[in-house]
Amino acid sequence: MKRILTIAGSDSGGGAGIQADLKTITVLGSYGMSAITALTAQNTLGVQGVHPVPIDFIKLQMASVLSDYGADAAKTGMLATSEIVLTVAEQLRRYGVKPLVVDPVMVAKSGDALLSQDARITVREVLLPMAHVVTPNLPEASELCGFPVEDLDTMKEAAKKIRQLGPRFVVVKGGHLEGDAVDVLFDGENFQTFETPRLNNRNTHGTGCTFSAALVTLLAQGFTVPEAVGEAKKFITRAIAMGLDFGSGQGPTNHYAYLLRSQSLS
Repeated sequence: MKRILTIAGSDSGGGAGIQADLKTITVLGSYGMSAITALTAQNTLGVQGVHPVPIDFIKLQMASVLSDYGADAAKTGMLATSEIVLTVAEQLRRYGVKPLVVDPVMVAKSGDALLSQDARITVREVLLPMAHVVTPNLPEASELCGFPVEDLDTMKEAAKKIRQLGPRFVVVKGGHLEGDAVDVLFDGENFQTFETPRLNNRNTHGTGCTFSAALVTLLAQGFTVPEAVGEAKKFITRAIAMGLDFGSGQGPTNHYAYLLRSQSLS
């Protein structure tokens, strides 16, 4: 069984962050471990509060896990501050954890900021060069490349620009596009697109976390990057299709949808 470490914030509502990652890793048949970078008080309506975890304790969580369990792959999510980004990068280098998937979480679905301005620079300069795959959505891609990303052509231009920052592969996610949901994968030479019909479901809280968690798990299990991206997109599409109508706002995706589908085929 492959060991997957997720380094991210805690979502008290369970739809995103560490909780979404661990659910995804588990239903895909791997063993999930975590280092929590921040506690959030949030629900389907937004983020009511953020409490960063002390730096020394983030470092200790990672050392405890990596010095004993080890890890076959890792992903990052919400890192909140520049100091947290630097600490996480230091520990990943120290223990030689690869492959690394970076989900450059900057803003919650509700619009609440989850990454400080100076931390965005540190992610660009320190973390992206360590990434095997980086998975920005359109607003995050715009922030990373420095120009508006709003259609397929600018998604490809953004992927080129972001790859110059150091990651081996770039996946620009098109969930914010009008029409079909198209993601673009760039390996430095070639583009590959992954397209699914847009689903009429408002319950999409945690889609980015869930997609990147599926991606890193599949990579650890031996899938190539294009294969892992394709399967992760199928995973999140099913989760959105069976999204849970909890709360008064945008409900969470259904991480169990993958197993429900598997049961229906057996």
